[in-house]
Amino acid sequence: MQQFDLIVIGSGPGGYRAAVLATLRGLSVAIIEKADWGGCCLNRGCVPKKDWHHTAQLVAASKGFAKRGISGTLSAELDGAWQHQKKVVETVRDSYTDYMKRLGISAFNGAARFVDPHTVAVGETSINAQHIIIATGSSPLVPDAYPLTPGRVLTTDDLFDHVPPAGKRVALVGSGVIGTEFAFILSQLGRDVLWIANSKPLASSAYSQPALKILYEALARHDIKVRTGCRAQCVEILPDGVKLTLGDGSVETVDWVLLGTGRRPHTDNLAADAAGVTLDARGFVKVNAHLQTSAPHIYAIGDVANPRMTANQALADAAVAIANILSPGSRERDAGAVPELVYSAVELGRIGMNEDDAEDAELEPAVGFAAFETNPRALGQDDTDGFVRLIADMDSGALLGAEVVGAEAGEMLHVIAQQFGHDDALARFAGMFYNHPARTEEIQNATETLAAKWGLAQQVFGE
Repeated sequence: MQQFDLIVIGSGPGGYRAAVLATLRGLSVAIIEKADWGGCCLNRGCVPKKDWHHTAQLVAASKGFAKRGISGTLSAELDGAWQHQKKVVETVRDSYTDYMKRLGISAFNGAARFVDPHTVAVGETSINAQHIIIATGSSPLVPDAYPLTPGRVLTTDDLFDHVPPAGKRVALVGSGVIGTEFAFILSQLGRDVLWIANSKPLASSAYSQPALKILYEALARHDIKVRTGCRAQCVEILPDGVKLTLGDGSVETVDWVLLGTGRRPHTDNLAADAAGVTLDARGFVKVNAHLQTSAPHIYAIGDVANPRMTANQALADAAVAIANILSPGSRERDAGAVPELVYSAVELGRIGMNEDDAEDAELEPAVGFAAFETNPRALGQDDTDGFVRLIADMDSGALLGAEVVGAEAGEMLHVIAQQFGHDDALARFAGMFYNHPARTEEIQNATETLAAKWGLAQQVFGE
């Protein structure tokens, strides 16, 4: 039986990152993947979806080309976009697997199953390790009303695995991050979208009302509407489409249905009980602050142990788990310090607390705000939607959270994330030197506004 310092089950962003970090720190590592290397994120999630989002943005932006002296508008077709994302995914996957080979990581193809707390079987092969990381990710959550049917009722996994079905009218189900992103993407890639959901887009998220207002306005400009309170009562598969009978009594016929109804942790057939690993009622692996399971030498990271279910969280979890394997108890998960992003008709990004979180923690939040409407860079891009909002503690001046809405929000949030957790984060924002013109300058403007409005000059400027 082959012996390793660490076995990683799953090669998604968390599993891959954990394997690489451990190897770079001198551990012998085996990684197991039963499907495509790179997991959901690379093959069916954030990587191909952001490829499509960029295409959708180009199409949307072309509608304003005339005022820049550029003639014509663009249109896009989903089949072509699918081929493009496939090439991107293949390129990244080849890079992933090549890097693992060069590092000397032992790769095993097949479904993993625990034999005992230190042994994992992959088919007829068994391997043993001192430590194990479960990074098996998640799978689509399918509502009972919807019978999965090739070419008719699809999950987002299906959409990326196979060439999209024919037909222009698509019913999109769900108002969370997945639904909100695909409503914009599909509408710009040549599909007529019937968007049905129980609630407004991102209604249960931690984004502020000003952020959601900008999102809703941006969706409306592209004539993207959601029918809320609209659960399907009956779904009938027809020879040439899908018939939906909705809760309000209306009947809609579409060419196919895409389910953006969330995901569930993937622990099927893992035999976690053989390793002494406990799952909760929803199927998540139970972990402590150090990401240890009920078997202390076994860790769980990413979607399988983190209800936030994002690649960002999985990557952060990987760093925490490896730190604790190398130096037990040295690092705890801090979910609030990990950026959250939504890529739709407008980008939304956030980190840390919002005002409600701060008040629940018995803190007094102070807010600094700077909009892009007069930002020279945003004006030059014809894209002035959005703002930077910083939330600080009134007493200490510590940065509690932040929100960025608008173009390049995901990139801008990295500047904030780099300083997040430092007691003097606001002072650092105020004292930084910025490129001009740049959207990032609004971080400094929001900081200065916060200091002036809430009497935090001492904490921010040292005065």
